[in-house]
Amino acid sequence: MNPTVRNILAVIAGALIGGLVNFALIMLSGSVIPPPEGVDVTSPESLKANIHLFEAKHFIMPFLAHALGTLVGAFIAAKLAASRSMTMALIVGGFFLLGGIINVVSLAAPMWFNITDLVLAYIPMAWLGGKWAKGKA
Repeated sequence: MNPTVRNILAVIAGALIGGLVNFALIMLSGSVIPPPEGVDVTSPESLKANIHLFEAKHFIMPFLAHALGTLVGAFIAAKLAASRSMTMALIVGGFFLLGGIINVVSLAAPMWFNITDLVLAYIPMAWLGGKWAKGKA
């Protein structure tokens, strides 16, 4: 297979699988740490309207979902890449970072969470996933 095509497919696979991990953790989050009464964490409208009810504990699972989704996605992309595996991992991290930025703009989450999420959950996790994929971490 053409290396460029393989790298593109690796990034797509990493983004899709990482997205599934993120989605699964978000879906499980309510059973691990129940949201405030009456809040539907699967509805952007409900989140937007009720984000002021969230305590610090309610942000643990979203952070883990973002970080682990990025980590797994980057790992997959780096593992499947024909070349430049770290670049492919970081591209996946960039896609997830873009999603994180969209979340920050869309939801009025506390600034401490926005900063923590954007700084720690995406590019560092993508870098770590790329390193782990090549057995160098």
